Amino acid sequence: MATIVEQKKLFEAVQLSRLFEDSKSFPDMVATRNIEDISGDFEKKKTEPSFDLKKFISKNFRSVIPKSETFVTQHIGDPEQHIINLWDHLTKKTEPENLNSTYISLPNDFVVPGGRFQETYYWDSYFTMLGLIISKKNDLVLGMIKNFAFLIDQFGFIPNGNRTYFLSRSQPPFFSLMVDLLDDTEFSNKPIDFLSQLEKEYLFWMTKRSITMPDGEILNRYDDDSPTPRPESFIEDIELAEKSTRNPKELYRNIRAACESGWDFSSRWFEKDGDLSTINTTNIVPVDLNCLLFFLEKQLASIHPTDGLHYSEKAHNRKIAIEKYFWNHNMGFFCDFDLAKKTVRSNLSLAGVFPLYFNIANKMQAESSAKILEQKFLKIGGLVTTTIESGQQWDAPNGWAPLQWMAYVGLKNYGFKSLADKIKTNWIRLNETTFYKNGKFTEKYNVESNLAETGGGEYPNQDGFGWTNGVFLSLKKDH
Repeated sequence: MATIVEQKKLFEAVQLSRLFEDSKSFPDMVATRNIEDISGDFEKKKTEPSFDLKKFISKNFRSVIPKSETFVTQHIGDPEQHIINLWDHLTKKTEPENLNSTYISLPNDFVVPGGRFQETYYWDSYFTMLGLIISKKNDLVLGMIKNFAFLIDQFGFIPNGNRTYFLSRSQPPFFSLMVDLLDDTEFSNKPIDFLSQLEKEYLFWMTKRSITMPDGEILNRYDDDSPTPRPESFIEDIELAEKSTRNPKELYRNIRAACESGWDFSSRWFEKDGDLSTINTTNIVPVDLNCLLFFLEKQLASIHPTDGLHYSEKAHNRKIAIEKYFWNHNMGFFCDFDLAKKTVRSNLSLAGVFPLYFNIANKMQAESSAKILEQKFLKIGGLVTTTIESGQQWDAPNGWAPLQWMAYVGLKNYGFKSLADKIKTNWIRLNETTFYKNGKFTEKYNVESNLAETGGGEYPNQDGFGWTNGVFLSLKKDH
């Protein structure tokens, strides 16, 4: 079925007219009748003197973003109960009438982040699941895992989210960690039940996202197969390309690759701090991605009935390569690798905690990493994402729930319980202070202040918020 994004003349007319404050609004709308008929009517009527684009869109499309008043915070003194109540509000299903849209239909209910994000997101969902399990919503968790398995079977990989305009890219591969949750005896399915999908996802990353390192090793990077403006940020991408001297296709590809990383956007991907037009994601080999694929290889090694040894060797080789290419001796921290310059980068970011989370770091590396985290990242409200303030949302002064969790668990793995607990305490306090003030859990927080609003990025801070809820409950329960 055709979608609004494929009706290029109508789509571009609406996006370039700035009819909506948020570029994501229009591609997410549901057409009230056949989209091709709407597009045909637009072509016939657009030159008429009385034609009103705003009225035309209002007549033929409807929004899927719920009105803010549809959920009222009742437990302002009890954040945990608030989250438990909020899960139902954030739980969606693909309604039949939504199929005349960019939605990709899923067989089971799923949890959305909230706000402008009314679809399931890949890596968000793992951290959301942590909280759903604590809330005893195991059936919902299993259904979501089966949704991702369905997407792998249908497309060969898990898209960024269940929108057709996300079909050129994925997100950090957390499916293996989701499946690992099923080792809990309360689940009816086990990791082995998803062996074929785990193999298919591995194949996607190794065939579509592999890169040859200077000494011949094969590692992985983020990328995107469509070097065009993102439909959900259409005007922003075009305006950036117009201001830049770069080849637009190269710029679009690198912007989209950063979206696949989940870190959209961060100085982590820039050649010049604060300058989005210098984004160079496809030339950067990310430490976090390769740690995730190490875990996937280890998982396949442990459950595969015939090829366990093969995957075990892959994991062993990747672990050696992670230490070789990503450990920055001068910084005393794990950093990304610059493929063009053939050297480890010096940008400090919380991507560097992934080797601790997956027990890849040696004792010396873990000790040095803990020291850097305490000295350069730890703030009054938790860990800052990077040490650079660029105006982008995945930089200082912002902190994000998933990275607090990865750092917390990683530090505990190596016995740094005191520092881990300090991070937990600071983050929980900031979450609760914000909640008591406005009755919401938000997408990200300014961790350098308990009072200042957070900012950066292409859209306002969103409330809901799936992964913040999940990590908050997990940290509250973990001792």
